[in-house]
Amino acid sequence: MAGWFQWFIVLWSILLITLFFIGGYFMFRKFLKRLPKEDGKSILDWEDYYIEKTKHLWSQEQRDLLEELVKPVPELFRDVARNKIAGKIGKIAVEQNAKEMNQEMIIKGYILATPKRDHKWLIKTLHEKHIDVQPYQHLF
Repeated sequence: MAGWFQWFIVLWSILLITLFFIGGYFMFRKFLKRLPKEDGKSILDWEDYYIEKTKHLWSQEQRDLLEELVKPVPELFRDVARNKIAGKIGKIAVEQNAKEMNQEMIIKGYILATPKRDHKWLIKTLHEKHIDVQPYQHLF
């Protein structure tokens, strides 16, 4: 009886250490994003800046499109993904001195803010909405 309990403790210890390392990795990544860069602002500060600067440009239709695009992201990480994508879209809008947000900026911002593995979902969603992906092909 003592032999199986010792193995249980060893396996449980390995599991806990592994989970601590995984959690620490994600916490460290968040910490690195919060560190200020050369300009004095962090990556997350710039995201917040662009979101605040362009908040008034978003219509409900465009917010719904953004929500649909972040739908495949697990709910636990959806807010982080939405902020990252909205920050990139806001940066594009500020650089273009846009008076209103449009579909082209949203799609371009999504492509630039997300990893390549998420682009399949975007292409599928755009086809379902009957939106031509040809103008964005160079961004994929």
